[in-house]
Amino acid sequence: MANSTGTVSTATTLDTEFVRGLGLYDSTMVVIGAMIGSGIFIVSADMARNIGSPGWLLGAWLLTGVLTVVGALSYGELAAMMPRAGGQYVYLRESFSPMWGFLYGWTLFLVIQTGTIAAVSVGFGRYFGALVPWIADDNYLVAPIHLSTGYALSLSTTQFVAIVMIAFLTWTNTRGLQYGKIVQNVFTTAKTGALFGLILVGLLLGWNHTAVADNFGNLWAPRGAVDIVPGLRAVTAFGLFVAVCVSQTGSLFSADAWNNITFTAGEVRDPRRNIPLSLALGTFIVIGLYLLANVAYLVTLPFDQVQHAAGDRVATATLNAIFPGLGVTIMAIGIMISTFGCANGLILAGARAYYAMARDGLFFRASGRLNDAKVPAGGLVLQGLWAAFLVLARTYDPATRAYGNLYNNLLDYVISAALIFYILTIAGIFRLRQTRPDAERPYRAFGYPIVPALYIAGAATILVVLFIYRTATTWPGLIIVLLGVPVYFMWKPKR
Repeated sequence: MANSTGTVSTATTLDTEFVRGLGLYDSTMVVIGAMIGSGIFIVSADMARNIGSPGWLLGAWLLTGVLTVVGALSYGELAAMMPRAGGQYVYLRESFSPMWGFLYGWTLFLVIQTGTIAAVSVGFGRYFGALVPWIADDNYLVAPIHLSTGYALSLSTTQFVAIVMIAFLTWTNTRGLQYGKIVQNVFTTAKTGALFGLILVGLLLGWNHTAVADNFGNLWAPRGAVDIVPGLRAVTAFGLFVAVCVSQTGSLFSADAWNNITFTAGEVRDPRRNIPLSLALGTFIVIGLYLLANVAYLVTLPFDQVQHAAGDRVATATLNAIFPGLGVTIMAIGIMISTFGCANGLILAGARAYYAMARDGLFFRASGRLNDAKVPAGGLVLQGLWAAFLVLARTYDPATRAYGNLYNNLLDYVISAALIFYILTIAGIFRLRQTRPDAERPYRAFGYPIVPALYIAGAATILVVLFIYRTATTWPGLIIVLLGVPVYFMWKPKR
């Protein structure tokens, strides 16, 4: 079968070099584990400030849920059709061209995967600091070394813990799929149970009649909304529309990484069945838990306390209201479990995408070889080194003398870029239906063509709003992607 470049494609055949050790349960744990990090416990505060009403906060999460589940159900067709290691990279390569696949893989390695690994690892360190005071952002083992006016390198005890975690999980994953799978299953099961426990505690023990009457009695009434841009807030229909779109940067990021299971297709048993099923099951479970978690926040806390939770830690504020004095400790343990499992899933899956790129001659050769344990150890190590660098790299504001984290800026920039790649990948379903009408499709996208088209329309609308009203964080993301074009032509194999 020829691909869009006219060369013979093996994308629809099965990988034979990997150990197929992931069953349906394991695959679903990869989906859930990569999705649930720390975002669900934090981002609702910023969303509530932008949107300004409990009803529309839930509506924004529902929109995220619909987009995520529809996206996953649509990816199922591509996963069943092309069950190869590399997943989304392969889908873009086959649907459009190798350059589009490379641009995705380039952005994945540079920021999306490694930046998220850095973020959740530092999150693990910070919440560990709630239990061990020695671990803190301002307790430096190596004080900041300034590289330029706005950038520095440092090693705080929080950063040290994050790097140790990245190194440990990278090492365990180089030992073989079985090690990574055990860590993933144990920690994903634990954190899913912990999130379910938070919901039950909030609904059963945290029920606050005053909060319930205010939040659900005045479900749509705007209160305390902040300016999205000067002069525009969610008190008019247009302002509300913009606020809901802008708020998706938080909720979509919290529900992201569900596509990671597609990277590991070479190691999934019966991938044509289990990958589409795990995508559906995993996203349904996580989105259901996310919606219920927000209901738990709203039945426990008055809306202004959701909007202004200390450090945006809404889940901590919820537990503190139920168990005064213990909420911080309980939540710290829960988020440590959650971020540890999330980092493991991201580390496990990401290296498989770089493996596929390297096999095409579009990434470092070491990433395209399997070790004796039949895993891409070279890709795992490169990924771990770059994620560790992103942990060490700091931003610096001379005016306030405040330090930030480079990965935070990069992740802000590429949220819109990630959305572009989701849109392109689902558009690939339409393209492949035209260019390869006779290809075997064990599973077909739910509601095709209407449902995938609605995803593209909805995601594109959010993207346009972000490019207009969040210019500082969206246009740089597009530049990061476009910088990959000359890199592609330098790396492209000469054939």
